[in-house]
Amino acid sequence: MKKNELMQYSCPLGKAMAALGSKWKPIIVLVIKDRKLRFGELAVRINVISRKVLTDQLREMETDGLVIREEFKELPPRVEYSLTEKGLALLPILYLLEEWEAKYQVKGQHEDKDCSFLNEDIKNKKAVNV
Repeated sequence: MKKNELMQYSCPLGKAMAALGSKWKPIIVLVIKDRKLRFGELAVRINVISRKVLTDQLREMETDGLVIREEFKELPPRVEYSLTEKGLALLPILYLLEEWEAKYQVKGQHEDKDCSFLNEDIKNKKAVNV
């Protein structure tokens, strides 16, 4: 089912999944957290995503009310992204998903992949008040 089809339903879960329906959006939310990041900083922190896909995902997230894009009229141009209240409210949910996966992960699966870009502020994640 495509995102546009999901958005036609009044089911809250359908709308939520449409807003977060890609593998990158939750990662982008976890990387931005409660700070402002420039596009280049996001691209470096999530170096496994192409710049085009990152741009597309950020545009969709802005449309869905998850991120704020702040453009500064200066040379060179500067754009900063931060989470909206709606985006910040996702953080505790995503942290619970991380804990759920860690608890039920089958030993030996995907242990060679490094997610350190997500966990750099792990000690501060509980401090986010939403």
